[in-house]
Amino acid sequence: MNAQSEVAAGRVPDAAGIRYLPLYPPQVSLWFAPLAHLSYGWALALWWGCSGLIYGICCWSVWRACLNLRDHGGTVVILAAAFPAFFHLIAWGQTSALALGCFTLIFFLLRERRDFLAGIVLGCLVFKPQLGLAAAMVFVSIGAWKIVAGAILSSAAQLSAGIFYYGMEPFRVWLRMMWHVGSVLSYLEPRPYQTHCLRTFWAMIVPWSGVSFGLYVVSAVLILGLTVALWKRRQAEPLALRYSALLFATVLVSPHLTVYDLVILAPAFLLLADWWVGQGMSSRTAGLGTLLYLAYMLPLVGPFTRWTPLQLSVVAMAALIHMMWRASRSGQSEELPRLTEQER
Repeated sequence: MNAQSEVAAGRVPDAAGIRYLPLYPPQVSLWFAPLAHLSYGWALALWWGCSGLIYGICCWSVWRACLNLRDHGGTVVILAAAFPAFFHLIAWGQTSALALGCFTLIFFLLRERRDFLAGIVLGCLVFKPQLGLAAAMVFVSIGAWKIVAGAILSSAAQLSAGIFYYGMEPFRVWLRMMWHVGSVLSYLEPRPYQTHCLRTFWAMIVPWSGVSFGLYVVSAVLILGLTVALWKRRQAEPLALRYSALLFATVLVSPHLTVYDLVILAPAFLLLADWWVGQGMSSRTAGLGTLLYLAYMLPLVGPFTRWTPLQLSVVAMAALIHMMWRASRSGQSEELPRLTEQER
């Protein structure tokens, strides 16, 4: 960490004094090594362009799969461009667009029933392992072993690339850092008001770390339980509903999730809105539109938690998962014309 800080200050004087934890596994540096041949300005512009392109392609692809939103293309473009998470993705120059690309591809592979390939893509998230936690637990719980096997294979292959290039020692250092990350959270989360997950939700409210972590574990288990219950009804519930719940659960259960990582929710907003419109926006899903709106815009007011330590975005996302589970229990999705197998 100290060596990286010195190099950054030498290359980019404005970065002097900024310190980042080396939380990415070694192979990630191989992806970005080509950018080191460019000046900082050109490298930044290129990365911004790549992130924006990935984000645009993902939003467009999912929108094209949403039959009930086909006539609302202009609205979708405005909402996609104005998504607070997308703004933060660009402002922070982060890697979350790659995670969004993985989650988008996983959705389409699951829709085509290519479970093993979906697992291969899921395993690619090992560069941000916290984003694969919920999916791993859900797919193990429902016995989706092809997905689990593919994820194990691809994650091992990706980590091996770093080991083959650098040797074992950097990999060991990364594992030690991940194991002891709890002791350096002040570096990892210098702005807790910009985090949007259950762990930091409770940590901001409860001053005792042991109690807050216990509440995080209990609430995460509840969220995962609701999500697993939805996925166990996969023969009755459309993939759009189940996958939306999985993405929101991914955000909530993650032990560390900063505002730019919320960009992975872009497919969930589109899929869930499409499902809601297809349900006729009936009384049984009353309030779903409001919760979608709140989950979309509440990250904007995250800084206010410096004075009122209640991260309302987390409340809205948890309420969305509960509403999806409740609609599933009531058989809401079965009261309308059934979807084709491909749409499921």
